[in-house]
Amino acid sequence: MSDIKKWDVEDSKFWESEGKKIASRNLWISIPSLLCGFAVWLYWGIITVQMLNLGFPFEKSELFTLMAIAGLTGATLRIPSSFFIRLCGGRNTIVFTTALLMLPAAGAGIALQDQNTPLWVFQALALLSGLGGGNFASSMSNISFFYPKKQQGLALGLNAGLGNFGVTTMQILVPLVMTFGIFGGDSMSLVNTSGTLIGKIPAGADAWIHNAGFVWLLFLIPLALVGWWGMNNIKAPHVTPDLPNPVVSFSMITIMLLIGFAAATVGLWLMLPENVNGSGFGVPKELVLVGVVGATVMLLKLLPGKISENLERQYKIFNNPHTWVMSIIYTMTFGSFIGFAAAFPLSIKVIFGYQHIMVDGVMTHDTVNANGPSALMFAWMGAFIGALIRPVGGWIADKMGGAKVTQICSIVMVASALGVAYYMKAAYSSATPEEFFVPFFILFLVLFAATGIGNGSTFRTISMVFNKEQAGPVLGWTSAIAAYGAFYIPKVLGEQIKLTTPEVALIGFAAFYAVCIGINWWFYLRKGAEFHNP
Repeated sequence: MSDIKKWDVEDSKFWESEGKKIASRNLWISIPSLLCGFAVWLYWGIITVQMLNLGFPFEKSELFTLMAIAGLTGATLRIPSSFFIRLCGGRNTIVFTTALLMLPAAGAGIALQDQNTPLWVFQALALLSGLGGGNFASSMSNISFFYPKKQQGLALGLNAGLGNFGVTTMQILVPLVMTFGIFGGDSMSLVNTSGTLIGKIPAGADAWIHNAGFVWLLFLIPLALVGWWGMNNIKAPHVTPDLPNPVVSFSMITIMLLIGFAAATVGLWLMLPENVNGSGFGVPKELVLVGVVGATVMLLKLLPGKISENLERQYKIFNNPHTWVMSIIYTMTFGSFIGFAAAFPLSIKVIFGYQHIMVDGVMTHDTVNANGPSALMFAWMGAFIGALIRPVGGWIADKMGGAKVTQICSIVMVASALGVAYYMKAAYSSATPEEFFVPFFILFLVLFAATGIGNGSTFRTISMVFNKEQAGPVLGWTSAIAAYGAFYIPKVLGEQIKLTTPEVALIGFAAFYAVCIGINWWFYLRKGAEFHNP
């Protein structure tokens, strides 16, 4: 496809005659590419459950680190990805970053064929999986330029919502493809009962866990080709005014991604204990997050030539207070969605898949619960609801106003998070935790639904508060900050489960949502606000 030089979607005549068709084509290629990005980013949530079921020689706490590593890296890579479109063009960016996902997918397929593969190899692959998380920022920024303001709520909701179906698609597809040898290789025998959408699989059955990585190559290869021939770069002044050739674009993207990888790697090393290949310094995760974000932003700014010049212009978003307000609110919605999606499968397995019984006066959590629900049968539903309802959130926000919809969702999130905390506590102190699974599960689904609707409404708010030039980078930046939920939530849940108090994590999240209610009201709903119910 040729590069587009004239692009004015706010002109209704141009939109109806040319823009609408071009925008739709780019959107419907963007969605499956983003879907695969989410799948590769978060498939460790399912893979780790099956690694436990197959008897891989790792502790539960070690497996939780894989999700945390992928989460932190994916969020960090969103920072440089926020600026790719203006620097490198939409088609160049989406095609190259989609093709890069083949590296972690193929690597996971190879590593999972051997139970003796060391932990550091899986950690390196989880680090590479962060590429899928980073893709969200560039994808959303790209689509924001293709649609007029009045339709951005729905368009961005479709891109994000259907793209987020990568989590659900992965949570359904991965357990299914592990049940037969579609890519050859030796199978492994299940030590514990596993499951798929269609039912439980007994211990002793064969499983081809390496298919969890290889299956994504079936989609990524054709998507890279379709994207190259079907998508467009926009050379208009407000999008990519100085579009480089593809080779230069790919080189710029690679350099900026490597900076994100370096910052994330150092942060993880400082935080993780020695037994999981960290420094053992035990630097608090909150300090690590601040350090990684700050280091990534500053190192990007030191890059020479046009990259630095363009970033200097785009960094003006940091002078706008609404950038920081929306970063907090977006973290509440998308950060919660992506964090819970990453942690939900293993949380179900650990809390309900084991009996919590007293042995010699000590509470133990290692006896397999024969009546426990299969995490692989149920975990997909949360992400499914959250993703499915996101475009609806954008549509409702276009009618009611984004801030009002966000406020309602925030209240629901506080109530449902506290409910989940109550049943978590009850289950984790019971020899029959399955008795508490239904109310726990229903409340968690309500929580997922609220994050999805609220996520759609925040897109509307951002598109109304920021001008054309800033809206794309702000979408990317806020999504980067929010994506740290994929690191923070599994890390906190893992820590609290180890302390036998998983409910504390949900109570803390509910407190954060309550703070967001006040922030959203002050900036967007109170009388006299600069932007009222945008």
